[in-house]
Amino acid sequence: MSKDEKEKTQIIDKDLDLSNAGRGVWLVKVPKYIAQKWEKAPTNMDVGKLRINKTPGQKAQVSLSLTPAVLALDPEEKIPTEHVLDVSQVTKQTLGVFSHMAPSDGKENSTSSASQPDNEKLYMEGRIVQKLECRPIADNCYMKLKLESIRKASEPQRRVQPIDKIVQNFKPVKDHAHNIEYRERKKAEGKKARDDKNAVMDMLFHAFEKHQYYNIKDLVKITNQPISYLKEILKDVCDYNMKNPHKNMWELKKEYRHYKTEEKKEEEHKSGSSDSE
Repeated sequence: MSKDEKEKTQIIDKDLDLSNAGRGVWLVKVPKYIAQKWEKAPTNMDVGKLRINKTPGQKAQVSLSLTPAVLALDPEEKIPTEHVLDVSQVTKQTLGVFSHMAPSDGKENSTSSASQPDNEKLYMEGRIVQKLECRPIADNCYMKLKLESIRKASEPQRRVQPIDKIVQNFKPVKDHAHNIEYRERKKAEGKKARDDKNAVMDMLFHAFEKHQYYNIKDLVKITNQPISYLKEILKDVCDYNMKNPHKNMWELKKEYRHYKTEEKKEEEHKSGSSDSE
């Protein structure tokens, strides 16, 4: 974030209502089909009944039963109604549930909220003391649901469908135009023949007068020689760089270089300036 963006961003300190901070809350993980049913249910509908059976000296047994009203939201979809909740204590973590009450939409409220930021309320609804995982009872209804989900997951994304009419969108051709053009160009160029070694070296020296570094592909285009024959000549007159910044590039050996280094240029420039004085 830039400095200008930080200046534009308005940071407002707000109070957090901690009146319910001491309340214990359960964190329940439910299957996807239950979550989808509850999302469809209206706010005033009873979505389930929770039963807790406590036996002295034993762990409490918790179960969940979905109400008929929830099942009636989509009668064609058969889902399990009875579930068992596995309880686990939260010991090494501190988790909380928070709620945010934003002001209602509207021009009047938006203008007033800008001047009065206290319209937004933050609440702590409680501290998570137990985690529960909702597990369906393995009855026939649940087995059918799992079988249907496995069948849908195994369906291929693409299918082969028979067609009644001939499709002319992609007409098959014997050979493509770019392949024909490539073969004709190769035929016109002819097979690369080995030139005299001295002639190839002259072409290389002439090329290295323009640039200090070349890769092998560029040198093959310049000399029009077979790559194996060209590499034999390059090993005699050039060095192959194995390190950056000119990795995998060829450079003339020191005894064949005639360009001046930067240090020599500076020395000549200094000597020339001193002579002029």
